[in-house]
Amino acid sequence: MLYEVDRNNRERLTPLFAQMHDTMIRSCLEGHMGIARADDLDDPTVAQIVVGDFVFLAGDVKSEAARKLLECIPLGKLVIAQNEQWKVQIEALYKERVVKVTRYAFKQDPKYLKCERLKILIGGLVEEYELKRMEGDILKNASLHALSEDFTAQFDSLEDFEKRGRGYCILYKGQVVCGASSYSIYNGGLEIEVDTHPSHRRKGLATVATAALVLECLEGGIYPSYDAANLASVGVAQKLGYQLERPYDTYIINEKL
Repeated sequence: MLYEVDRNNRERLTPLFAQMHDTMIRSCLEGHMGIARADDLDDPTVAQIVVGDFVFLAGDVKSEAARKLLECIPLGKLVIAQNEQWKVQIEALYKERVVKVTRYAFKQDPKYLKCERLKILIGGLVEEYELKRMEGDILKNASLHALSEDFTAQFDSLEDFEKRGRGYCILYKGQVVCGASSYSIYNGGLEIEVDTHPSHRRKGLATVATAALVLECLEGGIYPSYDAANLASVGVAQKLGYQLERPYDTYIINEKL
């Protein structure tokens, strides 16, 4: 049986995730957002963290509780396992229902991010577009949420996002066509979410919006963590100065065939 761990007691799970450095794990363990589950509230051996579309698994994969944890993986989400042993068990349990995709992690070090370089990138926005901070009326603009609900979805409300989150978007004729925001937050940092409308891609908009967010974070003493879903996103990150650390496996569990 798995138990949901209250946000005030999640520090007990920290040793289980000590080998994993995803910032969304911190978001959950620090009580900012997400859901945590474990086999035991006092002496956990395995645990699962869910933040938005991401699921993290850690602990003793050989324990009896690990099987229960594996059977309770939410469908359709991006599953990140602690080590190869967990990956083997995921593939063995779900077989043909498993889709393995590659994501890309970057070094979490602000020394690679240069403010002057970011300012130059921001200045490259073409005249027909307008850069705006995600706040006030922008957060009520339906085109923002139509482009991506993930810009604000992990927060309790739009008011909560305006209080705790950060973001920039690019408008074209009053409509949001690109944005970069805090997908999740943790003590001293955030995880970046970026999206661009298909009709406005390949114009450098993602680079501009993300550069604006990264610059604001750096000037405010906040670290803007970046994790890429594809090579196009890797290219944006590298323009900003991020240094690729490694590709890694992510799993998606589909419904039964």
